[in-house]
Amino acid sequence: MEDIMQEKEKIERRRYKRLPIDLRLEVDEIFKQDYVVLKDINASVYVFDISKSGIGFLSESKLPVGYYFRALINLGEGDFFRVVIRIVRALPSEHHRHVYGAEFVGLAPFLADKVDKYEKKLNKFT
Repeated sequence: MEDIMQEKEKIERRRYKRLPIDLRLEVDEIFKQDYVVLKDINASVYVFDISKSGIGFLSESKLPVGYYFRALINLGEGDFFRVVIRIVRALPSEHHRHVYGAEFVGLAPFLADKVDKYEKKLNKFT
């Protein structure tokens, strides 16, 4: 939990505001440039925050930094986008979990704007 708090303290230094989200993803394969593909990963991922540039997530699986995976990001109310995500940071956490930071790769601006729309929706409820 301490690792998560340290990560959250970095929010102020980021380009985009991190927003809370409760999202589950299943990662079946990860890949790296030069056609290196690791299949049958079967990693469950819990996404706890999102910004226009990436996500923060937890997983019991150990995923290598520098690898990519494809995901469907569902922001609710029919708002979603498909994206390639690159793992940029990994920290061990408690209970045999790992905290990850990952960035969106090649996300079109109109899709990144969906995160702004998600933020406005969150602000309505606070």
